[in-house]
Amino acid sequence: MSATAEQYDVIRKPIITEKATMVSENGAVVFEVAIDSTKPQIKKAIEALFGVKVKAVNTSITKGKVKRFKGQLGKRKDVKKAYVTLEEGNTIDVTTGL
Repeated sequence: MSATAEQYDVIRKPIITEKATMVSENGAVVFEVAIDSTKPQIKKAIEALFGVKVKAVNTSITKGKVKRFKGQLGKRKDVKKAYVTLEEGNTIDVTTGL
């Protein structure tokens, strides 16, 4: 399967934090995804882009914080994260470039 522009629109970037690293020890990878994407879309995009089998997809939406920008009140964007659990034997190395 070849990757399409639509799949790159669904998957924004991998998230590399302490929590994401801890989760990766259990065969899961964390990605920032489009806010309007669905779990089946995310699963299909991951399988097409990385050539792996996905076991489960869990999502969470983090609401953007209200912050001051140059004295003005502003709001950071909402972020949707996808915790993608892979089948046994499948891995994605997010430390290298995509």
